[in-house]
Amino acid sequence: MVPSFLSLRLSCLGLWASGLILVLGFLKLIRLLLRRQRLAKAMGNFPGPPTHWLFGHALEIQQTGSLDKVVSWAHQFPYAHPLWFGQFIGLLNIYEPDYAKAVYSRGDPKAPDVYDFFLQWIGRGLLVLEGPKWFQHRKLLTPGFHYDVLKPYVALFAESTRVMLDKWEEKAQEGKSFDIFCDVGHMALNTLMKCTFGRGDTGLGHRDSSYYLAVSDLTLLMQQRLVSFHYHNDFIYWLTPHGRRFLRACQVAHDHTDQVIRERKAALQDEKVWKKIQNRRHLDFLDILLGARDEDDSKLSDADLRAEVDTFMFEGHDTTTSGISWFLYCMALYPEHQHRCREEVREILGDRDSFQWDDLGKMTYLTMCIKESFRLYPPVPQVYRQLSKPVTFVDGRSLPAGSLISMHIYALHRNSAVWPDPEVFDPLRFSTENASKRHPFAFMPFSAGPRNCIGQQFAMSEMKVVTAMCLLHFEFSLDPSRLPIKMLQLVLRSKNGIHLHLKPLGPGSGK
Repeated sequence: MVPSFLSLRLSCLGLWASGLILVLGFLKLIRLLLRRQRLAKAMGNFPGPPTHWLFGHALEIQQTGSLDKVVSWAHQFPYAHPLWFGQFIGLLNIYEPDYAKAVYSRGDPKAPDVYDFFLQWIGRGLLVLEGPKWFQHRKLLTPGFHYDVLKPYVALFAESTRVMLDKWEEKAQEGKSFDIFCDVGHMALNTLMKCTFGRGDTGLGHRDSSYYLAVSDLTLLMQQRLVSFHYHNDFIYWLTPHGRRFLRACQVAHDHTDQVIRERKAALQDEKVWKKIQNRRHLDFLDILLGARDEDDSKLSDADLRAEVDTFMFEGHDTTTSGISWFLYCMALYPEHQHRCREEVREILGDRDSFQWDDLGKMTYLTMCIKESFRLYPPVPQVYRQLSKPVTFVDGRSLPAGSLISMHIYALHRNSAVWPDPEVFDPLRFSTENASKRHPFAFMPFSAGPRNCIGQQFAMSEMKVVTAMCLLHFEFSLDPSRLPIKMLQLVLRSKNGIHLHLKPLGPGSGK
């Protein structure tokens, strides 16, 4: 009697649970459909390419390559067009300077439909924060990127670059082309370990290399998740092999950051170590974060500290790796500009064997070439916002609050209405005279407006030191049989690496 009664109760509970799940699922579907209707209505005035009934534009982008596909759409639909990932995430994809100004001159938050995917990895750091907390973090972190902090980093950039150049010296002896992207990535990570955590110049240990591989994995998985609408639901994603792989890589990244922070905090308890840090020729990023205080003497919590370190490590090494690698590809592709940059750097260096901070401001032609490579190969080709209030664009069309915006920097930088002969590599576009005539939102490698990249001076300084040293030591040329295939993986990468031939220039070319 009792067992049958329990069986009946369990059966009823099962039916109730099934019914509840169905009701909740139905309500979720209704909410998604209403949201889609709202987004579609908001973008009704913007014609765009046809969508797949289920995948939106995601399938076509995956099959044809998103970057050049969007450029072709930009020719067809001036200013902007709708972009759908599946049927429930719809964004207005913009690539025109006045449209960019209308959105990016404001402080609208990052689009949660995209950037919430980052939370499991980098937490609520400066990249994804909004409102007063974003403002507080931005204010606390800004001193870490002051010129006085950056000046001593020139020597650290050079130390890490020498390690990479020695490795390239050996590889070049084989007379074959090789992929530079991975080596540049390890160099950039090595540099960040020194600038962020005050690591020595012994190169990357096993734990650091594991961290590098984890970050590479995370960026790939993030991009896959973004364009695969069936992965947008957290519950479903964590059950998939990709989701479990993402969580494992997150754990590696978090363990790495947590251990370094613990070691530094423990070291600061030692008075001798603290005095040694104070007397050091530079403060690292972690020193500045641990000592940061606002007007109320509030400091970053442990969670905030990890989030900002993880954010800086991701944004500081992956983007720089992309920027340096594609710049060297441009130099190999255009030897006349490579030669001119090398001659400028030699003249600045003279008979000295190392660069100083003041040298960086004299690298006029090199800087123009870096900017032109950023134009053609922006390290971050696409960024996203959610409108906190309505916006009206220059042509009278508008979007309501809550709408999602995709700023397609790659398409903006190849917009023929803004850049004559956009596929031509022409550094003189960035001469003082030409740059002064251009729309201030035509060139956005570091985003723009109040939420622009806080680390852009750090990145440009590192780019100049690293590329100048590379050009002093090697002559770069293409491998026609292994040309790079552009691939968006949060940052701009190459599907098959960036293979170049390197010819050593001898001991008199730079030390």
